[in-house]
Amino acid sequence: MHLHVLAARGGLFAEGRFLGKVLDEWSTDAQEFVRSRLPHLLVVALIAFLLARLLRVITRHMVSAAERHAVGAGRAAQVKTIAGVIRATGLAIIGVIAGLQCLDALGFNLGPLLASAGIAGVAIGLAAQNIVRDVLNGIFMLVEGQFNVGDTVRLAGITGVVEEMTLRRTAVRDGDGTLYVIPNSQITTVANLSAGYSVATINIAADLSANPDSVMELLTQTAMEVRQSEAFRDLFVEDPKVLGVDSIKGSQLVFPVVFKTHANQQYGPVREFQRRVRLAFEQNGILPGDPGRIFQAFDGQQSGAASARNPSHEEPAAKHDPTAVKPHEGNPFSGE
Repeated sequence: MHLHVLAARGGLFAEGRFLGKVLDEWSTDAQEFVRSRLPHLLVVALIAFLLARLLRVITRHMVSAAERHAVGAGRAAQVKTIAGVIRATGLAIIGVIAGLQCLDALGFNLGPLLASAGIAGVAIGLAAQNIVRDVLNGIFMLVEGQFNVGDTVRLAGITGVVEEMTLRRTAVRDGDGTLYVIPNSQITTVANLSAGYSVATINIAADLSANPDSVMELLTQTAMEVRQSEAFRDLFVEDPKVLGVDSIKGSQLVFPVVFKTHANQQYGPVREFQRRVRLAFEQNGILPGDPGRIFQAFDGQQSGAASARNPSHEEPAAKHDPTAVKPHEGNPFSGE
């Protein structure tokens, strides 16, 4: 067979001629490639394939575990986002390293390529600093679980419900339906109004003439009726508390009542409690507090005794009341 190969190399590919020398060098290079470089490439490809498969298995396990054990759909969506980011980033790193190893095995000089990539990386980093900060802050928010999709939060001075979260931005819809898109780098403080429980304090004002003990007993009874009602019993974390007389403002006594409910569930019980307090005050003859009302106390028995001792005593003339003077009814523009 060797003779047939030598015979086939006649003409331009004859041994010693230009194309013959080229063919000999190609044959030598091919043998060298198959002997030393091809195994290196195969090992690199095999390792890259195994790492990619391992990364996919890990991220898939993360998603399945989140779907089984996550508290809500928002948290599961966050874990899926994190898993997707890890998978994409990991595959990109594996691909770049494997590509560089393949180029090195093929004999390419990687020095200029790495230098160019470093310069390009610096330029891109300087031009995209805000994007990098957005992504990094988004990763920390997702990993730490600072808030979930569906939570009521206060971010960058905006209060609303989180509708969407990505690594770069967070979408929040406020009470009037406006959708705000906030870059994650601008979120420096997170106020999560849906974490754990909510506390609502209602200040009930009663007139100064009311007995404070009776008012406290009435408020406690009314609050417990709301607590034990079928519509609201499952919303409470603990029993309501009447803290007593917090302050006296004019002729009113202020009684704070504290409701502790599950997160964002305080509004219904508070409205029902205030409705029942209005009816309870009316049934028990208690005036609501009014800081402008004048409260005047006097002793009727002493006044009657004084009148009996001095039957001819005339009632003194009423003092001039400046507040009873009618305002000027003229035209302030014409002066008439």
